[in-house]
Amino acid sequence: MRVIAGSARRLLLKTPSGMDTRPTTDRIKETLFNMLMPYLSGAIFVDLFSGSGGIGIEALSRGARKAYFVDSSPKAIACISDNVEHTHFTDKAVILKQDVFSAIRGSIKDVADVVFLDPPYNQEYDKRALELLKDAPFVDEDTLIVVEASLETDFSYAEALGFAVEKEKCYKTSKHMFIRRA
Repeated sequence: MRVIAGSARRLLLKTPSGMDTRPTTDRIKETLFNMLMPYLSGAIFVDLFSGSGGIGIEALSRGARKAYFVDSSPKAIACISDNVEHTHFTDKAVILKQDVFSAIRGSIKDVADVVFLDPPYNQEYDKRALELLKDAPFVDEDTLIVVEASLETDFSYAEALGFAVEKEKCYKTSKHMFIRRA
């Protein structure tokens, strides 16, 4: 896995060992960031269920001002720390070793421009996170929330939570949902 574009372009990133994380492929990451580019310059980026930190690091490489990385796994946090140091983004990174739901409730101090979450598939973590994000103080009507999920994941509940689905981008085995507060 590597950083695709920006100031850290071509730098290789570590991934946590084991089967607990699914690093986003370069092709999907490139498609995602082509869609996110208008939102990244000077942005506050929140990477929930960070894994290796590759998505937040890509955001920093492409011009985000600050990125929060949230994961509860010690292996993931060690990996994120190594990757942030390797890409020279330590001064722009806030690494939170805690449960994502706890972090949403009060650990993120800046209003986010983009919130990205890639929870374990088909366990309704996306729904739990969105239930909390609807009232989170770091999310406002301009915050873009991007959820990576399996193709089968149903987001019909989003409207009832006060969100509007702006876009859905499907790939072979996953999709990205682009959501904002309604």
